[in-house]
Amino acid sequence: MATDSHLRFALAVHAALGAEGGNTCFSPYSVASALTLAARAARGRTRDELVALLGDPAEQTTLLRDAAQLIDEGRGGDPAELAVANTLWADDRLPLEDAFKAALAEWPGAAVASAPFEADPEAARALINDDVGRTTRGLIPQLLPPGSIDRDVAAVLVNALYLKAAWKLPFREANTTDAPFHAPSGTRDVPTMRLSERVGYAHAAGWQAVQLVAAGGLQALVLLPDGDLAEAEAALDPVALANLLGGVGFKPVELALPKISLDIPSSLTGVLRGLGVRTMFTDEADLSGLSPDPRLTVSEVLHQAVLRVDEQGFEGAAATALTMRLTSMIIDDPVAVTVDRPFLLLVRHAGTGALHFFARVVEP
Repeated sequence: MATDSHLRFALAVHAALGAEGGNTCFSPYSVASALTLAARAARGRTRDELVALLGDPAEQTTLLRDAAQLIDEGRGGDPAELAVANTLWADDRLPLEDAFKAALAEWPGAAVASAPFEADPEAARALINDDVGRTTRGLIPQLLPPGSIDRDVAAVLVNALYLKAAWKLPFREANTTDAPFHAPSGTRDVPTMRLSERVGYAHAAGWQAVQLVAAGGLQALVLLPDGDLAEAEAALDPVALANLLGGVGFKPVELALPKISLDIPSSLTGVLRGLGVRTMFTDEADLSGLSPDPRLTVSEVLHQAVLRVDEQGFEGAAATALTMRLTSMIIDDPVAVTVDRPFLLLVRHAGTGALHFFARVVEP
């Protein structure tokens, strides 16, 4: 099932990114979009490794495409905003397969654009960064850092995402006060929001889950472990996570939740190698579904995610870039949920279960 594969992928990348502890944040949706497009271009062992991590590319394409559609609620409140772009930036020297361009056209915000990687790599980098900045409403102005693009680059495959939604039951700003948060670095006071409402709640397998409903058919899920976060994460497999999310029912809850502001860039090249996606980074890469040039290989996968959560709702942006080179060039009583220690936060599309964001908050 596509959702099961998506959860397995999200947990695998989260575990790899968080191996050293501390705050993490990434967009499973954005990374999966870029990698699924790469899988559509890949052949042989290159494709097999991507499929082992992601699941069936056709199923993932449908899931990710459906998750780019928000529910039109017609009236009342601010509508949710979702912008998605999937762009293949290619140098004019690189021949492209018509079949890949046709497959890309099925994706939301699809485009094929020319970039002067060989003639003017800095101009090409600026073109891509400007486009990502527009899609992410300025939250990610520089996905590609200086030095990331040179004359050896022949193409860059980019997914960019922007998401903003208001809570159906907003927190009252007057109720936000400083409260203790017990982080590994020590206890300190952080701005903490409070809500006393009937919301989604579950308590199972050593976790409390609080589900907050937002506009557009979106949800945020706060996952608070009963004990140590690292120990609980180690036991959180896709089946346990799916059962926890599937067991949510409405219950009176008194929630205390820190405000969140995360902005985290990540290089995913090493993460993906560690998860078994290796061939596409080598001279043996087969991306012949994208271009007939047999020298094409992926050199780096860059990602950045921004996530802000406050009394009114949440706003997030994410972008993923695969840079490619030519190898010859290289009712009960209310439940009190006090989020005063490290926790996880998921933002998902309710209709498909796709995860737009997956965050670990250790130091809010």
